[in-house]
Amino acid sequence: MELSGKTKVYDLVEEHPFIIDYLIRQSPHFERLKNPMLRKTLGKVADLNKAAGIAGLKVEDLLAGIAAEIKAHAGQAAASDPAARQAALKGIIRDLHAGVDMNLLKERFRTLIRDVDAPEIAAMEQALISEGMPAEEVKRLCDVHVEIFKEALEEQEPPQPPPGHPVHTFMKENRAAEEIMARADRLLEALGRPPAAAALQSRMAEGERLLAELGQVDIHYARKENQLFPLLEAHHFSGPSQVMWSIHDDIRACLKAARQELAQGDAAGLADDLRQAVQAMRDMIYKEEHILYPTSLEMLSQAEWQKVKEGEAAIGYAWVQPEPGWPGPTAAAAAPAPAPAAGALELSTGRLTPEQVNLLLTHLPVDLTFVDENDQVAYYSEGPERIFPRSPAVIGRQVRNCHPPKSLHVVNKIIEAFKSGRKDSAEFWIQMGPRFIHIRYFAVRDEKGQYKGVLEVSQDVTGIKKLEGNQRLLDWE
Repeated sequence: MELSGKTKVYDLVEEHPFIIDYLIRQSPHFERLKNPMLRKTLGKVADLNKAAGIAGLKVEDLLAGIAAEIKAHAGQAAASDPAARQAALKGIIRDLHAGVDMNLLKERFRTLIRDVDAPEIAAMEQALISEGMPAEEVKRLCDVHVEIFKEALEEQEPPQPPPGHPVHTFMKENRAAEEIMARADRLLEALGRPPAAAALQSRMAEGERLLAELGQVDIHYARKENQLFPLLEAHHFSGPSQVMWSIHDDIRACLKAARQELAQGDAAGLADDLRQAVQAMRDMIYKEEHILYPTSLEMLSQAEWQKVKEGEAAIGYAWVQPEPGWPGPTAAAAAPAPAPAAGALELSTGRLTPEQVNLLLTHLPVDLTFVDENDQVAYYSEGPERIFPRSPAVIGRQVRNCHPPKSLHVVNKIIEAFKSGRKDSAEFWIQMGPRFIHIRYFAVRDEKGQYKGVLEVSQDVTGIKKLEGNQRLLDWE
């Protein structure tokens, strides 16, 4: 039969009785289809458009899912239809989240789409998140998703980027991480089951070294988060990276807890958190090398990979250094520079319009004044944080004329020290009534080290001095 929104529910289930179970998995509203009398009455009146509306589903998704289920039941592969493949993949994961037995879903996957590749799985997760499934829910069953598709993923060739390519460096770090995790396994075995405090005491130094080494995974994850993920997001591919970032944070939290438990001599707590961290790191390596990297290599251009490469050193590397090679001087020279936005100023780490520059400077929680290399006041910031009064008449004024005679000799000393290169900063703090003011001066130099002026930064730190404990981002309301 030909499926459409006008297809009657009764006709559909008469020809394909197994569809009743599939529909029930999509929504409890379809439970009534088990009643033969209701099927013959309501089912002959209601079409799939109406059924989708009652269940709160998109009719396109429902139709695609039904088509995929019919193909699966008939043992037909949907390899020639990308849309049907995606619908089938999403249907499998939705059913998984609804609690359908994993073994049944694995068999359904084998029957329907055996040769799924990493980009399709990543696109499926992105689509689910875009359609409203919370990233936290995808994360909760992320390992189970991989388990379902593992057989197909392992049939594919792993990425083989050239030495020096960002993915090559990521994978080189993974091999180093695996060696450290193998040592973590040996430490966990040595602690015993259950872990013994005495066994931990004799291995404190080993534990400290091991956790310090494992902690370098933070650099590996930071490069992914700050170099790779932004470019994937530029391709509207943000869902899987959100899930991965959340797992990174879980691993960081486990390692932090393990360090605290080691310091406290808590063998059981250490073993539990270390075991969780190591398992999560291993799972992440699998997801990186079987899903993230193949998808990224397919999605990003040579110029985009060069952009990833250019920012790596600023963040650093975990355990290893990148090998020489990629991209080579010719490719690097040929990389096209991205076109700046109209009216934007090209800065060393981005582009801002003059309006944005002004807004940023006036919204900083500090009071700024800049004196150029000729000792003239060239700029001061306006805004709610200004501590010392300034007016437009000060622009172009000699800085020595902006201070009372009693402090002039100190101003001269600071400028002389900055110009000669003997000093790069000076700081002072004063009490102004109830306010505590922190004042700092910084020598401004160009790339060649030539003196270009002085930046004065003043800040009311009265409230900052009173801070205690923690106020984390997640605590904000």
